[in-house]
Amino acid sequence: MSPPVAAPTPLLRRYTAWSLDAAAIGVLVVALMHRRLCEALETCGRAIDALAQAMAALMQQTLDLAASPAALLQAWMADPALQVATTALALAITSLTLPTMAVFALLALVWFTAFEGSRWQATPGKRLLGLQVVDDDGLPPGYVRAGLRTAAGLLSWVSLNIGHLMAARAPRYQALHDRIAGTHVVRLTDAPMPMPARLWLVLQPPVFFLLLALLMHQIDQSVAAALDATLGY
Repeated sequence: MSPPVAAPTPLLRRYTAWSLDAAAIGVLVVALMHRRLCEALETCGRAIDALAQAMAALMQQTLDLAASPAALLQAWMADPALQVATTALALAITSLTLPTMAVFALLALVWFTAFEGSRWQATPGKRLLGLQVVDDDGLPPGYVRAGLRTAAGLLSWVSLNIGHLMAARAPRYQALHDRIAGTHVVRLTDAPMPMPARLWLVLQPPVFFLLLALLMHQIDQSVAAALDATLGY
């Protein structure tokens, strides 16, 4: 079987494939960590409520004293209760995000290595979009090279995605982790992206902003409730 003809892969197509795989891995993370995630979210909720109550109490005190905005800011920065509430919220967020990110990274390492090192030479997301991973000679990368490629992907992330953007540069069209591992992502078809993949790509920004709006609404409700309780409404 002759190796596939290497054709430059548009960066958007590569991202779409990755995001599909990331969504599948995210579902696995939620399934494995469901109870822990629920507990961590509840802890974050309590920490937000405690912070809102501390802010409301301090605001009431400074308003009673008719303090200036500068004095209000200074009081907020020096208030022990507010510092404790802020620290508690930071710890709650850390306990939610760090374990989740660690499990996601471990599953991603297994996911990408297993699929890209197999005879498919592609994850499910890449297969859907007609992409395949090959080495510099156009041959299957194997599990070792695929694992190196996945592990080196961390450098593309910590470089503020500059490593990923390198994949758009001619003539190599290789991301940083591809150059380290000696791999290419090639396109096996000139067909446009399937409609489900296009729909998935289009829906990502509004879903992100919807989740952000829900989070801000929850915080606003906590602050409003704390102010109402403090002012005796």
